[in-house]
Amino acid sequence: MDAIVSWLTSLFPHMAAPIARLIVHLVYAAILSFVAPVVVVVAFTYMERKVIARIQDRVGPNRAGPLGLLQGFADAVKMLTKEDITPVGADRIVYNLAPGLAVVGTILVYAVLPVAPGVIGADLNIGILYVVAVGGFGMLAAVMAGWSSNNKYALLSAFRVVAQLIAYEIPMVIAIIMVVLAAGSMQMGQIIDAQNVPFLFTLPVAFFIFFVATIAEIGRSPFDLLEAESEIVAGFHVEYSGFKFALFFIGEYMHLFVGAGLGTTLFLGGWRGPGASEATILGVLLGFVYFLVKTVFLIFLMMWVRGTFPRIRIDHLLDFGWKFLVPVGLLALVAVALVLKLPFLSSSVLKWVGMLVANIVVVVVSLTAVSFAARRSRSVALRGVAGTER
Repeated sequence: MDAIVSWLTSLFPHMAAPIARLIVHLVYAAILSFVAPVVVVVAFTYMERKVIARIQDRVGPNRAGPLGLLQGFADAVKMLTKEDITPVGADRIVYNLAPGLAVVGTILVYAVLPVAPGVIGADLNIGILYVVAVGGFGMLAAVMAGWSSNNKYALLSAFRVVAQLIAYEIPMVIAIIMVVLAAGSMQMGQIIDAQNVPFLFTLPVAFFIFFVATIAEIGRSPFDLLEAESEIVAGFHVEYSGFKFALFFIGEYMHLFVGAGLGTTLFLGGWRGPGASEATILGVLLGFVYFLVKTVFLIFLMMWVRGTFPRIRIDHLLDFGWKFLVPVGLLALVAVALVLKLPFLSSSVLKWVGMLVANIVVVVVSLTAVSFAARRSRSVALRGVAGTER
């Protein structure tokens, strides 16, 4: 931020530094509120269509504009010109508030997301706690939409929202706590500064849990039970059309970018990279490029998962969250906390190695326990089949 303010005051020598800083903040807020939603939705809907098309051996969008680049704008025009319908028995106030809340809850997270050196809305000393707090707005918006629509399918989806998102919010928070312990701070800037070695390599279990829980929180395949077309039509937004449906659509893709951006900040070193620095405008731009490349890579992984794995059953989804991710996360949390408290691991390198070893041990123990449980379940099933045949 200081480099941008200095650059701006050098262009306009008569401009005072506080005025320049205010202008930068206003421009940053305008970009986050108006430009970012459009760019994110158009860019990543096109990217997702192309990625899924390649996985399924198709071409993807190629008609609207060169290489199909205008397909997202065509979809926006289509959605925004559709008739706005409100069900007769809907709770109109709650029904109309839900779509806006789905977008606002995501935009609020951008306030503490460091997208480049010094470029952050507010580097709060409880930044990650703030993210967890405002992240619940998306769940609240889905519950509000499902309850207020006066539709049984939407209401069933609202029930699933509560069950699924609570089940995966807990392992996500456990993974975040591991990062906070390793960094020694909840401030986003200090978490990035602590990653001389990205936490992806020292806390791989935490990254896996965070990645899976993020996909489930967004409600993307294979965890898209919130809007399973074959079961509950379109889920909590089944009664929405036109601009209101577009807001849910924008909220989902902004949540996708925010989730990947948080993963980049917590596990991939954020904007850190060769030449990235707050001292010069070029260093700031390089940091933004590094952040964007890492974030897009994580988004690509999420799209790859969506195009590869089929939707799972709701009971399997909840079992995976409560019976696997939560126990593994708690075991990894205890292991990392013990490693960080060992007195003979005084240097940073020894702590990094100790955390990696602890994570490997947790993986081995978890896979052994799962293998044992699977063999036991299989033997019980075989004995049941043999008893039935007799």
